[in-house]
This record gives sequence, C-alpha cells and structure tokens, in this order.
Amino acid sequence: MNAYVKLRHLHELAERTGQLERFLVFGSFVSAGADPRDVDIVLVMAANFRLEEAPRESLTLFSHPDAEARFGASVFWIRQGMLQESQMQEFLETWQTKRDGTRRGLLEVRP
Repeated sequence: MNAYVKLRHLHELAERTGQLERFLVFGSFVSAGADPRDVDIVLVMAANFRLEEAPRESLTLFSHPDAEARFGASVFWIRQGMLQESQMQEFLETWQTKRDGTRRGLLEVRP
C-alpha cells in the first residue's frame, strides 16, 4: 500500500472513534524524500476516550505491534490531559529528535 494511501486510511480509522484530538505524523513521511518508506504516527485522543468503545475496525491502531503488522505503521497514542502542556511539548519534541540528535519534521493532519 502506498504510504499516502496508508496515511489517509489510518487517519480515517482514527477519526471513526469520534475521539481524535490530534493526528501527528513524523519520520520518513515528513522528510525531503519523494517516496516515504513508512508511516509513523502519534494519536492524541480525547480525555474521555475509552478503547473498549472504539469501533472494531479502529482497534488495531491502539496496539503498536498489531498496527505494525497489519499496516506497516508505527502508531503511538496518548489521551489528552495525561500530560501537562509543558510535558506534552517535551513528548512531541522527543518524537522529533532522531537517534543522532538532529531534528526531524513533525506535521499535524487536521480535518
């Protein structure tokens, strides 16, 4: 599956929960390369999000190993309010920092 098609599909699955607050993309998808190798995502869900109430077709998103196996995507998630704003900023900055210490792009997909 093309990385762009995959990204659109994953966003749609997250939206189906009705609890998606933020959909953040990082990694090779947010690079100068013309053909991203993979999709790396952070989902920020509403504070009252309950996994057991998510649509069945969306459940795979919330298991990192299952999302990797099924979609070839690294999906991480957190509930809004689990971190204070400063901690949330630090959390996002961590995802922007590559192993060699340089920064990578991070983008937010909005409806």
